Amino acid sequence: MREDLTRFGVEEARTAADVDRFIASGSGTVMMVVNSVCGCAAGKARPAIGMALQHSVKPTKAATVFAGGDEEATAHLRAILKDYPPSSPSVAIFRDGKPVFYLHRHDIETRDALSIAKILTSAFDQHCS
Repeated sequence: MREDLTRFGVEEARTAADVDRFIASGSGTVMMVVNSVCGCAAGKARPAIGMALQHSVKPTKAATVFAGGDEEATAHLRAILKDYPPSSPSVAIFRDGKPVFYLHRHDIETRDALSIAKILTSAFDQHCS
């Protein structure tokens, strides 16, 4: 399940320090993915992220925490995203350390991977160019 994202170049953030390093101010645009074991992560979110990362415009970096596996990193990212309800899976885009886009599980579970990829590429166009 981790490899479903890392094979697309998404790096793992396994600790709170890793999360901070990825989204530090001045880091450009960063996509942070909260990965999980659920079916909508496997059949929808992870394939969509792979498709979206083929887009000509994309974040400077892409990283992931694994809910239930990287507990410290996930809790820390959720604390940073405190204005958004916790969600697994989910995708956040940060620009210079501040969240500018958030895709919640309820936005993922009702769509197919291609539709999710289109939402992400639209967010890339808006926030990463």
